[in-house]
Amino acid sequence: MDRKIVWLSKGTPSTLTYKGKEFRSGISKNQVHELNVKSNQIIGDDVENHEFHGGSDRVICAYAYEHYAYWEQLYQTSLPKAAFGENLTLLGMRETEVCVGDIYQIGEAVVQVSQGRFPCNTINKHTNIPTLLNKIVEYGYTGYFFRVLEEGLILSNSSIKLLEKHPKELSISSIHHTFFHQKNNLELIESILSLAELSEEWMIRMKKLHKGLIKKSN
Repeated sequence: MDRKIVWLSKGTPSTLTYKGKEFRSGISKNQVHELNVKSNQIIGDDVENHEFHGGSDRVICAYAYEHYAYWEQLYQTSLPKAAFGENLTLLGMRETEVCVGDIYQIGEAVVQVSQGRFPCNTINKHTNIPTLLNKIVEYGYTGYFFRVLEEGLILSNSSIKLLEKHPKELSISSIHHTFFHQKNNLELIESILSLAELSEEWMIRMKKLHKGLIKKSN
């Protein structure tokens, strides 16, 4: 299947409501016709909590369009565009097909896959589906992030070109399932740790997993 942009979205933090309680988040995005991508941010796009979100490893958030049909069928509901707070809703780029370290040209921008998204319960609040987070963790339909290698504009009709496939071919899906469902797979964990292109956040998570396994075996 050809890779394709379905929606471009951006937004700044706003006050949202869930079960009568207000919370602040940047998850709510508006559809746009272009993204002006810089090395550390998309102009006009931001997160609320900079300790856990954003930064040079997580400039662009992407989500697979194919998952929308699955979630809507499972929960018998319609989801809004960019329901998962993504900047790029993409066709033909699911977590099983995208690997950490892969380099793409999207419009003028050259970007590299840095990590899978670490899901949190904000997605439950935003969609008003209280079990969605657990299902995302179960299936690994998390989305992922790009770091920016070359700045530039991404238009809604921009093409997506794979410039370089990482030789290790460790997919977003395989890394997710290792961390959440195969915590005792030392060989795979060490392979993931050898990925220099993996984001600092995920490197720390995997090192802790590795340290615990080594300690257990001694």
